[in-house]
This record gives sequence, C-alpha cells and structure tokens, in this order.
Amino acid sequence: MFEFDPLVLARIQFALNISFHILFPVITIDLAWILLYFRVRYTLSKNDAWEYAYYFWVKIFALTFALGVVSGITMSFQFGTNWPGFIEKAGNIAGPLLGYEVLTAFFLEATFLGVMLFGKNRVSNRAHLLSSAVVALGTSLSAFWILSLNSWMQTPQGYEIIDGVFHVLSWTEVIFNPSFPYRLVHMLVACLLTASFLVAGVSAWRMFNNVDGPATLLVMRTGVFLAMILSPLQLFIGDLHGLNTFEHQPSKVAAIEGVWETEKGAPLLLFAIPNDETRSNDFALGIPGLASLILTHEWDGEITGLNEFKDEHPPVAFVFWSFRVMVGTGMLMIAVSWWAGWTLLRRKENSRTLLIALSAMTFSGWLATLAGWYVTEVGRQPWIVYQLLRTSDIVAPHGPSTVLATLVSYFVLYGFLLISYIATLRYLSTKPAASLAMTNSGRED
Repeated sequence: MFEFDPLVLARIQFALNISFHILFPVITIDLAWILLYFRVRYTLSKNDAWEYAYYFWVKIFALTFALGVVSGITMSFQFGTNWPGFIEKAGNIAGPLLGYEVLTAFFLEATFLGVMLFGKNRVSNRAHLLSSAVVALGTSLSAFWILSLNSWMQTPQGYEIIDGVFHVLSWTEVIFNPSFPYRLVHMLVACLLTASFLVAGVSAWRMFNNVDGPATLLVMRTGVFLAMILSPLQLFIGDLHGLNTFEHQPSKVAAIEGVWETEKGAPLLLFAIPNDETRSNDFALGIPGLASLILTHEWDGEITGLNEFKDEHPPVAFVFWSFRVMVGTGMLMIAVSWWAGWTLLRRKENSRTLLIALSAMTFSGWLATLAGWYVTEVGRQPWIVYQLLRTSDIVAPHGPSTVLATLVSYFVLYGFLLISYIATLRYLSTKPAASLAMTNSGRED
C-alpha cells in the first residue's frame, strides 16, 4: 500500500495555507493607499465621483482584509501543529517579529477600518482622511515585519546559536538583513501592481457591461497609469533583487537559471525541461551568454552549477518554471498597461477589446505574486533557515493520515472561500451604479 510522506504532506499543507493567505494581503497592503488617494482627491476637489469610488472600493477592501485575517490566523497555528521545531529553535527571533507586526500594524488596521466603513456622517472628513492614512500605514508596517522575518530566514544575520537555539545578538542586523531591503521594495511594488490591475480590471468590466458609474473611468485611469509606471519599474527592482540572491543564495539562482554545471557564459534559457535523473535540461532553448550577463554583468561571467551543491539545492523544475511564469506575467502586465495607458492618454474611446483585456488581467497580480513566492520559498529548500536549519528537522511527528485529513479539509474550505470571494467581486462589478447605494448617505457608488 502506498504510504504518504508526512513531511511532504506538511509542506503541501503549509504551501496551500500561505498561497491562499497571500492573495488577500497582496491586495490590501496597497489598495489601502489607493483608497487614501481617492479620499485626498475628494478632499481637495469636492468632486463626488471620488467619494463614490472610495465607498465602492472600501467595501472590497474590508472583505479582503477579513479573509486575510482569518487565513493568517490558521496559517500561524501551523507553526505549533506542524512545525513546532521552528518555534523551539528560532522562536527567539520569529516570536518578537510576529508580535511587533500585531502590535504596530494589525491593531491600527482593525481599529481605524471601522471608521473608514461606518464613519460617514459620524466623523468629520478630516477624521475620515486620517483614518484612511493610518490604515494605509498599518498595512505597510505589517508587510515590513513579516518580510523582515522571511528575509532573515533567507539571509540570516545578527544571531548566535547556543545548544541548537537561535539567540539575537543584534536586532538591527536581524531586521535589516542583507536581502530585506530588496524583498520589501519588490513586494510592496508587487502589491501595488496587484491592486492597480484589480481596480482597473473591475472598472473595465463594469464599463464593458454598461453598468459603470460616475467614478468608474477615474478609477480605471488610476489603475492603468499606476500599472504603466510600476510594471517596468518592477523589472529593474527584480533585477537588483536577483543580484542580491545571486550573492547570498547561489543554489536558488542556479535552479532559476537551470544551470547544472558551473559554467562561464551561461545562456538564458527561454524553455527547458530540467531532468533530475540526468542532471541536465531536455529540449533547452536559450540565448547564449545572457544569464551570465544579467547576473554578473559580463558575457563570460561564471555561474555556480547545481551539481556543486549535491543534494542541498531546491527542486529545480518547480523553481525554474515558477520564475518564468512570474516574468512572463510581468511582461504581459507591461504590454497591457501601456496599451491601455496610450489609449487613455490619446483620449480615444476605449475599445471593447481593450476592456476585455483589462478585465482578463484583473487577477494577474495574484498569478505573478504566487509564482514569485514559490521561487522564494521553494528556492530556499531544503532549508527553513538558509544553510542553518533544515525543514526536515522541525516537522511534527504526525502520522500521514492526520496531516492528509487536515490538508483535504483546508483545500475544500479555501476553495469555497476563494470562489465566494470572486463571486462577490463579480456581483459588485455587474450591479448597475444606481443600485449601489452608499450605506449612510443614499448616494450612488
């Protein structure tokens, strides 16, 4: 009888949890700043259209925030249920950083979100504006602490190990570890891109279905112009992040590039099927020397191959293809946003083809972010703390049936919640503007 590996099941379960959870913070982190922009524009112009936009999108923000909180709680439970060794060995570092996230970020978001949702006609516009700013700040602080911890796991600094347990020598070095600045900026821009395509896509869908309201075009322009600026900028930021990874995590970069043997002038592989058995690539198609040029800025620069790391490198095919999905989605983002932006700048009528394209890109940020996180997290394996603590050393001794049962339960629950969330967005995006009344004022959204 086939026996499941509890370690593999536990890893799949955590991957499922974090994949579902990240879908929601990646929207709220920067949708909060877009909402603040709407509020500022209304305050300065007194144009009711900006207030309509604010109240339409604050409802979506609240729904997304709630799902992020719920899924975040279940994800954190798994540190105790499936990965107790991590808290036992690295809890002196992970615990305070997670605690700072709750104290400095979550309470701000949860408290002032109530004012954003229910403060109409109860507080002044200045208080409303301040609440929006505090929530936006809180979402970014949350990202700061979570990414600091994750980056420390990738590039650990400022610690000492006593009897197998990590202790802090310098909180400054722990928090501002070598990969943290690159990962923080890369993620914040990814969040803003995700939110930009979400607001542009939903607005385009409303225009396509002729249910757009007074603010729909303004919101779509905001999303499109943000995406126009940020999508090419993200390429530059990603390149800097890649150079940092090349310095500190060469095995991850070797998997990304599909480089098995150390070589100079390594090609940039556009397509290949990494073969673990032969430790080579099948059907490889690449551009000679370009990988070395990108990573070392020299055509004949040397890239360390996977064979140098023996069994201490990540699953190659998964990392290799996840990276290409991320980059491919990013290139598509550039093309669509610039097409849409050029059309809007020339004040041409939006074609139905363009509206369909923007609608199809509504959740493109999810795809790019998930692919990027898979590269980051799977690319760190077999380590949970890079080169210091193995994932296999911290897993709980549960039987495979126990882990499999909870994995299936999570899968069913998360599938239901995700379908419900998308269905709710679709419902809101297809309701006529006249029927979307603001709860407290009676005006249209």
